[in-house]
Amino acid sequence: MESEIVSGAWKGYLGRGLAPRELQFVLSAAQGMTAKEIARVFNVEPGTVVKRLSNAMFKLGVHRQTAMVAEAMRRQIISPMCIALAALIAMHSMIGDDAMRRDRRVPERRTAQVRMVRRAEQPELYA
Repeated sequence: MESEIVSGAWKGYLGRGLAPRELQFVLSAAQGMTAKEIARVFNVEPGTVVKRLSNAMFKLGVHRQTAMVAEAMRRQIISPMCIALAALIAMHSMIGDDAMRRDRRVPERRTAQVRMVRRAEQPELYA
């Protein structure tokens, strides 16, 4: 059985090409954390985080952090936890449970009124 690392709303799988620490840092990067924030959380130097993320990018064959997260998801190294919730909702709707359904209201049209005031019409303050 594979080991899993859960970080926030993300789940990572060990044994799929990344070292444990690299996987932890990739999961943190997937949550939108910067290298300094990751360093603070794991009590390491920011340079260590940058190096581990660089190693992960090299292993995945990409040059940017966003591409690293996308490639890790494509290779099923990491996955968002919300996928399980979406699968549960999809299964629930296939069962035919009417309690999950609700009638949608017709959307209301909202209009924004913008008033333009000429500079000449603005009240002037005199000291």
